[in-house]
Amino acid sequence: MSAYKRRDFLKLSSLSALPLIASAVMPANTFASEKAIPSKDSEAVYFINDGIFYKPEDFINKLQEINTANPIERDSYADGGTIEKLLKKFVEITGKEAAVYLPTGTLANQLAISFLCGNNTKAFVQETSHVYRDEGDAAQTLFNKRLIPLAEGKAHFTLDELKKAIKYHKDGEAFVGEVGAVSIETPVRRCDNQAFPLEEIKKISAYCKEQGYKMHLDGARLHMATAFTNATVKEYARYFDTVYMCLYKYLGATGGAILCGDKVVINQMHHLIKIHGGGIFTNWPSASIALHHLNTIDEVMEKIKVKSASLFSQFSQLKGFKINQVPNGTNQFNVSIANGIDPVKLNKRLREEHNIIFGQPREDGFVKIKVNPTLLRRDNQQIIDSFKEAISFAKV
Repeated sequence: MSAYKRRDFLKLSSLSALPLIASAVMPANTFASEKAIPSKDSEAVYFINDGIFYKPEDFINKLQEINTANPIERDSYADGGTIEKLLKKFVEITGKEAAVYLPTGTLANQLAISFLCGNNTKAFVQETSHVYRDEGDAAQTLFNKRLIPLAEGKAHFTLDELKKAIKYHKDGEAFVGEVGAVSIETPVRRCDNQAFPLEEIKKISAYCKEQGYKMHLDGARLHMATAFTNATVKEYARYFDTVYMCLYKYLGATGGAILCGDKVVINQMHHLIKIHGGGIFTNWPSASIALHHLNTIDEVMEKIKVKSASLFSQFSQLKGFKINQVPNGTNQFNVSIANGIDPVKLNKRLREEHNIIFGQPREDGFVKIKVNPTLLRRDNQQIIDSFKEAISFAKV
């Protein structure tokens, strides 16, 4: 046999032998596609999220459920179909004249603040806000607006602090650019989801109206504020010219944002969204999930508030465990764990044996937990019993 033919033969024979060799030395399913492990995520209790974050399988199942009950209608570039019903619902709950869909909260915040400022250059914001800390300096980079931060490290500023800051910048600068808008975020993620006190918002709003300054509300987590401050979305919204609300933080969508305001503002947004690359061809999956949850969100949040209060009173049974309220708090709480309990083992045990996702201590020593609709999936006593077992396992 020639060298060429011999190499050919060895190559072919070795390839054909692979399945036989593999079956002899490897498990039978090594080359087969692994069977998907059934997801228990739809039964899990999460203490780390603001809402239900669906995994793909659960998201698809929920869409099927929604579509069976009420057929989902497709939109075209956020116009018509199910998204039109969603926008009408947001108009209803905010009391504003109009609403528009945007792909992200960052775009909603930035377009709103820029439009409200007009030719004025200054916008006052919380130093801890998403607008100031988490949006890539978009106001300065894209919109030629100057964000001036207030209340460093805190969740809110007062009317007096706002007045002092405005005076400081007017008195101390040449060629002063006028104040255009004030932006407020509530609750504030960077401050343990603390709410901006509604009474202070009322004072600031009245002052801004007198001065001709516009106001924007970053209400990405606004439903959490309303539940825990015994207010309504409409009550918050009335003090602002524009209101942004998120579709995924507590409404289960994969993304998206709604901006509400007067028609004169919202009608201009369609063009601005387009030129900033925010036009998405069709948005029905997120719109249908969000609308489904929005229809019952107030009732659900009230149930969460009541259930969590009862649960946390029962946590007093657990030695080495203490729930700490956050000032002006909403759905986030700080948990201190005694030194005799290994938090890593505790977290692992809760996740693997009880399908409870808890968390690890942060820099300040607390485990930051959040209550959300997944809490309603299980009886409080079952949750307490799970923690008792996990704590016993995690003792050192």
